[in-house]
Amino acid sequence: MSNEDPLFQPFRLGDLTLPNRLVMAPLTRNRAAEGDVPGPLAATYYAQRAGAGLLISEGSQISREGQGYLRTPGIYSPEQVAGWRKVTDAVHKAGGRIFIQLWHVGRVSHVSLQENGAAPVGPSAIRARTKTFLESGFAEVSEPRALEFSEIQRILRDYEQAARNAKEAGFDGVEIHGANGYLLDQFMKDGSNKRTDAYGGSIANRARLAIEATEAVLKVWDRSRVGIRLSPAPVNDAADSDPQALFSYVVERLNALGIGFIHMIEGATQGDRNAVPVDYAGLRRSFGGAYIANNGYDRAMAADAVASGRADLVSFGRLYIANPDLAERFRLNAPLNTPDRSTFYGGGAEGYTDYPPLGRAA
Repeated sequence: MSNEDPLFQPFRLGDLTLPNRLVMAPLTRNRAAEGDVPGPLAATYYAQRAGAGLLISEGSQISREGQGYLRTPGIYSPEQVAGWRKVTDAVHKAGGRIFIQLWHVGRVSHVSLQENGAAPVGPSAIRARTKTFLESGFAEVSEPRALEFSEIQRILRDYEQAARNAKEAGFDGVEIHGANGYLLDQFMKDGSNKRTDAYGGSIANRARLAIEATEAVLKVWDRSRVGIRLSPAPVNDAADSDPQALFSYVVERLNALGIGFIHMIEGATQGDRNAVPVDYAGLRRSFGGAYIANNGYDRAMAADAVASGRADLVSFGRLYIANPDLAERFRLNAPLNTPDRSTFYGGGAEGYTDYPPLGRAA
């Protein structure tokens, strides 16, 4: 390919130079070992994909309470930190850069995943109309309880400690999961947040937890090494009555904090890119850091988004599941492997580390 290809121009993210504009999106794969520790296969999986400009890990819960699905890795125990260290070492040896996604699922959980069978927590005691992944397969989530005002500081300490653990584990930075109907998104959106205290009601109040979680992480990491993922469209039964006003405010506040990037799911995940009336280009213009675009992009769409300035970087999910060498395939305009949905969640090497790279027969 010509050096003029927009997807293969380097990009400066603070003091980090990304060799291309491709990002591997965070992808839940449900393959953690005992104790929700990333295992040896995870090190292979991420190292195989180190050709991306940036890897963002699967969501990793900041506490036992933050877990919502079976066998998702955490970043709160010494064993989990050690497991992730093997992953980051493998990625760095392969020449890559990797951020961890810090995750608290809030109400999208099940009592069987919580300590002593406790109820999941959320902004309000409203059960989400969505499912989780358990030993028995997909199941309805449990009824949550509303977080007490006095518990919020504990949640913020968990974010800060997880950020410290991520540094100890050798990550290059962190992405805060503020999307997809999980805890921070639940607080932001008025469909799931019916609180009457300082964390409910107005847009500023509902956005408070996401902003404070970001500030907690910034106690540990340089601003350029912190990003957040956002999803204005309804996901996991979390919707807002005025997403344009909400996310205009959120992005304005994040911009004031000077973080490195926002990672925007444009439209409904794996669905309609116009699912909500939100001006993504306007949000991008109002943010001074990097803008990572996500959702349904192919090579041509991504190149156009970067060339036009609508995005600095573009993230890919399912294409990175099936194509560990996606950057090289895009560079050469080579054919792509097809992802096998039946192996997305749970299992072993099949559908995880065995997708063939270019030049090797399937």
